[in-house]
Amino acid sequence: MQLVVARVGRAHGIKGEVTVEVRTDEPELRLPPGAVLATDPATAGPLTIETGRVHSGRLLLRFEGVRDRTGAEALRNVLLIADVDPEEMPEGEDEYYDHQLMDLDVVLVDGTEVGRITEISHLPSQDLFVVERPDGSEVYIPFVQEIVVEIDLEEQRAVIDPPPGLIDDQVARDEVADGHSASSRDDEDSSGADV
Repeated sequence: MQLVVARVGRAHGIKGEVTVEVRTDEPELRLPPGAVLATDPATAGPLTIETGRVHSGRLLLRFEGVRDRTGAEALRNVLLIADVDPEEMPEGEDEYYDHQLMDLDVVLVDGTEVGRITEISHLPSQDLFVVERPDGSEVYIPFVQEIVVEIDLEEQRAVIDPPPGLIDDQVARDEVADGHSASSRDDEDSSGADV
């Protein structure tokens, strides 16, 4: 399976280094010296990482064969793609790769169907599951231990125990926004969740 692990940013200095926007939780595993990465567009690669270092909080990479600023600038906005074994699990307990969570069925603790995970949104404060309901509407479920109580990859499901109102309030807000309801609501989220 191929996963995007970084996007090349601008050139840094005059010796071919580039900044990268890291899109993996494990850059030390996916972006070490010697790693050969496919690219999008494919014509830019494959690229082999020659060196990597952190400078002012940003990861800088230099690729084999790229020796000057012009060569580095030519790689700007190229996506770096790593081959990942679909069975591979992250090192940390209770950690998952996005591709492992996509399309999981979401159910309440009592087995009630909520929907299917269609996207994982990575926000600064927390990750959110974007869950498509059977009626086509979407709800946002914070991916926190207090709410997502079990991930069962064998059964392909996520079991949630949301606080009262988290799911129903989102659906009600969507109906109001779409004009399906004549009642008015405060803008305040009664669940207290940041969604």
